[in-house]
Amino acid sequence: MVRVVAVSGSRREASTTRLALEHALAAAEDAGAETELLHLGDVDLPLYHPSIDEQGDSEELTRLVREADGVVLGSPVYHGSYSSTFRNFHDYCSFDEYRDTVVGLLATAGGGSYGATLEHMRSTVRGVHGWVVPHQVGIRGASREFDDDGAFVDPNLADRVEKLGRVVAEEAEMRAAATARANADD
Repeated sequence: MVRVVAVSGSRREASTTRLALEHALAAAEDAGAETELLHLGDVDLPLYHPSIDEQGDSEELTRLVREADGVVLGSPVYHGSYSSTFRNFHDYCSFDEYRDTVVGLLATAGGGSYGATLEHMRSTVRGVHGWVVPHQVGIRGASREFDDDGAFVDPNLADRVEKLGRVVAEEAEMRAAATARANADD
């Protein structure tokens, strides 16, 4: 069974990023993956310092990403890019965490613009050799897209977010099987 971890780059308890990632993880679980959500608002993660190897919960968080077959990264849009919370977490991660890992991307916008955020996430994940799936999700006006029970108001948006979770789980499964075959041939 493959393992899919979602990382919410929001610090808000009632985060729409977190809520959307929960929907993506439910779909990944339905596709056969074991799942876990890392909500960065709930962890101790000091500002990244390149001269200090481990700080706060960084060792545990990077281990979870490193051991995952797939990762779904989510961030709210802040000033046309990802949040500082997401960036700080992402600075702790390197080739060791993302090399050949299947990665899905999700951005939630208070207004209507999320394209640059997804592009920034895409390029930084590729920079550490993560394999970003083509299906990515941006949510405009995210606070209006969920009802009081946390369900999506728009069924088409629900389908897109669920597809992201399924695609990450399925691609992770295919890559894990290919790696196992390659290792068996050695």
